[in-house]
Amino acid sequence: MREGLEIADATGEHKWDAELHRLTGTVLLAENKLNEGQASLQQAIRIAQAQQAKSLELRAVRDLVRLWGEQGRRTEAHDLVAPVYGWFTEGFDTADLREAKALLDELT
Repeated sequence: MREGLEIADATGEHKWDAELHRLTGTVLLAENKLNEGQASLQQAIRIAQAQQAKSLELRAVRDLVRLWGEQGRRTEAHDLVAPVYGWFTEGFDTADLREAKALLDELT
């Protein structure tokens, strides 16, 4: 994933930066590097927001919300995922939106 970000920098093609940061974050979380993983996910969210890439934002938010839920930060988690999920008006049968809805239900 770092290689992907390096290639993006070299080519100027940054369309997938948010997803690359999200994937990096999930790997770091799996390695129990919680602070670094959280930082990567937050970077993915910022990039997706700047690009107005709501689907990529939802994925990064979903992964960060899972972490926060496990850490007992349920209110913060709910407040992060609710507006992103609420932005969507269709596609509720997709895996990403189903997972976000399940997280919302869990956090409510």
